Amino acid sequence: MEGAALEVALIPLDEPGPGGAERVELRFSGGPGQPSLPLGRVASGGELSRTMLACRSLLADLDAVPTLVFDEVDAGIGGRAGLAVGRRLAALARTRQVLVVTHLPQIAAFADRHIRIAKRGGAATAEVLEGEERVAELSRMLAGLPDSERAARHARELLEQAARRVR
Repeated sequence: MEGAALEVALIPLDEPGPGGAERVELRFSGGPGQPSLPLGRVASGGELSRTMLACRSLLADLDAVPTLVFDEVDAGIGGRAGLAVGRRLAALARTRQVLVVTHLPQIAAFADRHIRIAKRGGAATAEVLEGEERVAELSRMLAGLPDSERAARHARELLEQAARRVR
């Protein structure tokens, strides 16, 4: 977002504790003249998830968190932005386990393991997809048509692009 700003505010605590004497608050302004407000109040779930992805990408070499979970990281984005998010997630996955809940094929194509979760009749099932099953699922995600040859070609192209960009 052009003109947007993210700032870190240190809020003094009434009593110092084991975590220190201040609380850290991320504040966001949507542009010039707009107030800077706590990110947790003004950001959607997807925006918070992408902010966490950005922070984790910057801090990847400084912490030892073994598993990261991202839900709604794809909310409100598509196309090129989805590819960029997918690349960042794949980069994080080189050094730790990354679990991503996504409905965006541009992100799913970067996964080392693609698991489809289906809910039917109050029960959920998990199925690991490989080969043509994965192509069919990406086709469904792309066009709602798991049997479309055009969507399947696009899905294969996404998988090839993701494989090239991860290296």
